[in-house]
Amino acid sequence: MSYLVLARKWRPRSFDTLVGQDHVVRALTHALNTQRLHHAWLFTGTRGVGKTTLSRILAKALNCEAGITATPCGVCQACTEIDSGRFVDYLELDAASNRGVDEMTQLLEQAVYSPSTGRFKVYMIDEVHMLTGHAFNAMLKTLEEPPAHVKFILATTDPQKIPVTVLSRCLQFNLKQMPGESIVGHLQNVLGEEHIPFELAALRMLGQAASGSMRDALSLTDQAIAYSAGNLTEESVRGMLGTIDQKHLIRLLDALQAGQATAVLEVADELATRGLSYRAALADLAILLSRIAIAQRIGKVVDQADPLAGDIGRLAETLPHDAVQLFYTVAVHSRSELSIAPDEYAGFVMSCLRMLSLYSDPAAGNRPALQASAAPSVKEPAVQQMASVPSEPPAPPLQVTKQDEPPAWVTESATEFSVSAATVESTPVEAPSRVIRIEQSWAIFSASLKLSGLAAQLARQSELVGISANTLTLKIANKALSEGVAVDRLKAVLSEHFGVKVQLRFEIGADSGQSAHAIDVAAQSARQKAAEEIVQQDAFVQVLVKEFGAQVIPGSVHPGPTLQ
Repeated sequence: MSYLVLARKWRPRSFDTLVGQDHVVRALTHALNTQRLHHAWLFTGTRGVGKTTLSRILAKALNCEAGITATPCGVCQACTEIDSGRFVDYLELDAASNRGVDEMTQLLEQAVYSPSTGRFKVYMIDEVHMLTGHAFNAMLKTLEEPPAHVKFILATTDPQKIPVTVLSRCLQFNLKQMPGESIVGHLQNVLGEEHIPFELAALRMLGQAASGSMRDALSLTDQAIAYSAGNLTEESVRGMLGTIDQKHLIRLLDALQAGQATAVLEVADELATRGLSYRAALADLAILLSRIAIAQRIGKVVDQADPLAGDIGRLAETLPHDAVQLFYTVAVHSRSELSIAPDEYAGFVMSCLRMLSLYSDPAAGNRPALQASAAPSVKEPAVQQMASVPSEPPAPPLQVTKQDEPPAWVTESATEFSVSAATVESTPVEAPSRVIRIEQSWAIFSASLKLSGLAAQLARQSELVGISANTLTLKIANKALSEGVAVDRLKAVLSEHFGVKVQLRFEIGADSGQSAHAIDVAAQSARQKAAEEIVQQDAFVQVLVKEFGAQVIPGSVHPGPTLQ
């Protein structure tokens, strides 16, 4: 007797055994129970989520000898023959190999004849988006008004390629990707029925590798059974998949937190020795960091059954929040850089060293520059601790040397911000004894900086709230500008200008009218108003309005160089 693979052997044969598609099962069950049957259904979704399985169950529900029912018996001639793929009135057509107008015309010509043994003729067209335009046009009329004994079931992985004229004639159901928990639960049931021992951690890895496809999960399980000689252990499945042991990533984060470059390189060398993918390692590291960030912000959301629960909780308490965000950003962006690196090892090592250099303070002997803070509770925000006062007397404040002539729309009044270094916040600075002083308004000063793009917009649309040592607090209404590369660019230009590492802190709030952007908008509005008044007061315009009933269209007047 030939072996039947798990994906075929354990294919669901009724609605109640289908996994992960409750929204589709509910709609079809109600339609069958109330006899409100449409003539065409369209199932969409990625591979292995149950499109063909749903088609077969629906065909059985329509042709079961017990009647049209949501619970087909599974033992009558129609049910058994549909399960075995030899029911004469149920036809599965592969549109990838029968995509022409001739094949579609032949199918529609046969549809007019009554079913041989069943109640309905059911035509299941798989990958229907592969049909040609002429084939779609040929089936439109029949799809809209088919014979009473014909039902169409269409399935596709790419519904965007289906003409809207076809979509409008079908009931469309979008099948979801399988959640990891559903895959693991189904694999437990299958392996339990097959009497094959397994470890839960091994099934979790198979579920993650399946990427939402139940068929992929069962195929990988078949492969794992063969690889492990019938004993699915975590070690054997990891060896088969080539996945990263999460303990390596925990060690990597511990080394980064401690500022130990040697330990970081040891982890990279171990991954190379095991022949593991560095791209997958960066992806798994990003996922791990996201779980740590969630644990920091929300609290106890880690599944205690997870073997990494203890390490995630520990790192959530000891790693600073900004360090987690920094590591995540570097890990995500470094994946795309691996393709242009000399080799994946060099790209991975440079990514880790970049995390280390951004997180560590070289002047302090590579000790972490970011201060760890406990994870905040849900009700109270995290409070940063104040650093000690530096013992040396503060150096003379730096003066702004660039005095470029400000634009005409900028007020000439200068606002000076100067704060002593008696108290310095916990944000790391390379020279806490030096004080930044700006003897101009922020609008004038920011206009003199060599900025472009988003960084220039960040400077123009922000207002200076205050300066504490070398930390500038800016107020901005657009929160999106206060995140990303624009902030890094502005900090780099400010640090180069003042000769000291500058930190930025943002307050999100409405503009009070002191930013360069607000001043510019106000000046533009004033020019617009002046231009409209000139037009309204023009003698010729007044004659046109009075004698001919003319009117000045709002918004049609624009200030120009000729208007004074």
